[in-house]
Amino acid sequence: MSGLLALLDDVAGIAKVAASSIDDVIGQAAKAGTKAAGAVIDDAAVTPKYVHGFEADRELPIIWRIAKGSFINKLVYLLPVGLALSAFAPFLIAPLLMLGGAYLCFEGAEKVAHALGIGGHGHDDYPHKEETVEDPAHLEEEKAKGAIKTDFILSAEIMTISLAAIPESNFWMEAATLAAVGIMITIAVYGSVAIIVKADDVGLAMANRGRLGITQAIGRGIVRIMPKFMWLLTVVGTAAMLWVGGSIIVHGAEELGWGAPAHLIHDWAYAVGRALPENLVGFGEWLTKAVVDGIIGLGLGALLIPIGEKIITPLWRAVFVKKEA
Repeated sequence: MSGLLALLDDVAGIAKVAASSIDDVIGQAAKAGTKAAGAVIDDAAVTPKYVHGFEADRELPIIWRIAKGSFINKLVYLLPVGLALSAFAPFLIAPLLMLGGAYLCFEGAEKVAHALGIGGHGHDDYPHKEETVEDPAHLEEEKAKGAIKTDFILSAEIMTISLAAIPESNFWMEAATLAAVGIMITIAVYGSVAIIVKADDVGLAMANRGRLGITQAIGRGIVRIMPKFMWLLTVVGTAAMLWVGGSIIVHGAEELGWGAPAHLIHDWAYAVGRALPENLVGFGEWLTKAVVDGIIGLGLGALLIPIGEKIITPLWRAVFVKKEA
């Protein structure tokens, strides 16, 4: 009997350790995921365009197909690569992270340029693409493939940023945390996309079929507010990309031995914080750093626009688009 009690006590102890480990994984995954805010918001803002123009009953199946592709991108392709880098070539993480940060800066600056009408096309398709009337099933296939390719780039940014934010630990803890990041972010992004995409349909149904006046009014409100919400999501996503991208570049430069920009920004943030009331010190420091990082991101992105649009994008299309045509 005493042996059985000892065994049960050991099992309970193992269960507590396992539960603690799960809590640690989820906690670290949540913290790491917040570091990738710019790419996450951009992913949620970009994806709805891939279901634009399709019948309402095809929207959720297309989103689910893209979500499955995103799970494969993160867990099958990027997770092993990230773990291999962490184990065998950790010195490459900072440069790769800076490359992802530069891409965020480029994307954000391109969106700003497009909004100001001075060039750039954001995530819009390239100009002069031949427009053809395609079979709906084939068009759906092509749109899903295009969305999954875009997701791969954004997922690579998310996983790289998250990997750099995970505290040093053993292999299995890092693997579990990075996998949790991938799963949580994918569910959050594509769950949000599904809600955004179907909100118009729900609002329209409430407005047309609601039995109560308040139900109809809420439905009409949803229909009216969704375009403004999408605009706000795009603005927030662009600002987040520039802020996160600039922050990654500054932090990466510090890790590679050039700490002057990071130290200067820290001093500015400290000065602003100390000039504010005590209860606003932390917010003032954070906001100052975010604004300066965003300005750096915008400046760097503006410099990268000609390189991206005139050199990298044409090369990409020459290699991949023609091959698929």
